[in-house]
Amino acid sequence: MGMTMTQKILAAAAGLSEVKAGQLIEADLDLVLGNDITSPVAIHEMDKFTAKGVFHKDKIALVMDHFAPNKDIKSAQHCKCVREFAAKHEISNYFDVGQMGIEHALLPEQGLTVAGDVIIGADSHTCTYGALGAFSTGVGSTDMAAGMATGKAWFKVPSAIKFNLVGKPSKWVSGKDVILHIIGMIGVDGALYKSLEFTGEGIGSLSMDDRFTIANMAIEAGAKNGIFPVDALAEAYMKEHSGRPYKIYEADEDAEYDEEYTIDLGSLKPTVAFPHLPENTRTIDEVGDVKIDQAVIGSCTNGRLDDLRTAAAVMKGKKVANGVRCIVIPATQRIYLEAMEEGLLKIFIEAGAIVSTPTCGPCLGGYMGILAEGERCISTTNRNFVGRMGHVESEVYLASPAVAAASAVTGRISAPEE
Repeated sequence: MGMTMTQKILAAAAGLSEVKAGQLIEADLDLVLGNDITSPVAIHEMDKFTAKGVFHKDKIALVMDHFAPNKDIKSAQHCKCVREFAAKHEISNYFDVGQMGIEHALLPEQGLTVAGDVIIGADSHTCTYGALGAFSTGVGSTDMAAGMATGKAWFKVPSAIKFNLVGKPSKWVSGKDVILHIIGMIGVDGALYKSLEFTGEGIGSLSMDDRFTIANMAIEAGAKNGIFPVDALAEAYMKEHSGRPYKIYEADEDAEYDEEYTIDLGSLKPTVAFPHLPENTRTIDEVGDVKIDQAVIGSCTNGRLDDLRTAAAVMKGKKVANGVRCIVIPATQRIYLEAMEEGLLKIFIEAGAIVSTPTCGPCLGGYMGILAEGERCISTTNRNFVGRMGHVESEVYLASPAVAAASAVTGRISAPEE
């Protein structure tokens, strides 16, 4: 039996001619990622190791993005810990205030992730880089520590679910709607420790930002990773952003999948995930009358330039509704600058929104948008668990930038005007 894309990448990294689902392997790593929350734990674990160095100073990325700029003394101490570690070990890819961005938007932008890579990160949304044809997955801080020290990690080879994408999405349907539809269809545990492998002619109608969004939320279906085939668009992205060589892997025709689904992108509608799980989805025409107090447009899922362009197109010439707080967070400094040069920030500010420096901030209930008891937020982030963005009796509704922007204007969850 043949191998899937993921299985081929893992076999190569393990120095094996083939691997099978369920097999335990030790693979070489191309990149190890940590942030200001997870890295300090990994660093303290490394203090217990006999080996005191790192395996490769150029293959570790440390991004201060969750509580940076520091929101309090504890977050400042965490960043100080990582900053000192990066200096001690001469880590090349250390990103602090002024250079940092939200990690999963920043690393592809910096050219640190390319097709064929094996990447682990002490953050569950590390699966984002599958958009470029890499195997990338989230791990715990202990595995991050071992990866930084040895350059290797143990994996159980995942089985796979195949999604054949056909057709072309309509105007206001984006990658966020595609992945919310999928999670609503298979559930938050529908792909436990499996690889979501995307294929089909419909991929050609998805931008790179759409693909990053879809791969980013593979973990919300319980998946080990999500991965896209490498086409001309992905190659152009890598050539623009990276000087690193990349390797393209393609699934064998006789690759084995646990399940196969065909999704007609043209039939999808803007989709919203109601509290308190990403699988609790409804199409925009099923939402009903849901008043909101806050709208957040940003995150590692939807803070890229296409996302901001879409939100600005919806909000241009309009005003944020009375009683609604609208927070826009460009995912990186470069995106922030490009949005400013295109006039997008002016549109947001004139509409009555605020624009933040790049940060994960409100997504995990950190800062820059905490919810009080009974408040509702529509957000382009990736999780809407109980208490995710603040008070345990607040509510988070997940949606695309188009729907979040339209809702900010009307004060209720709404579809953009045609």
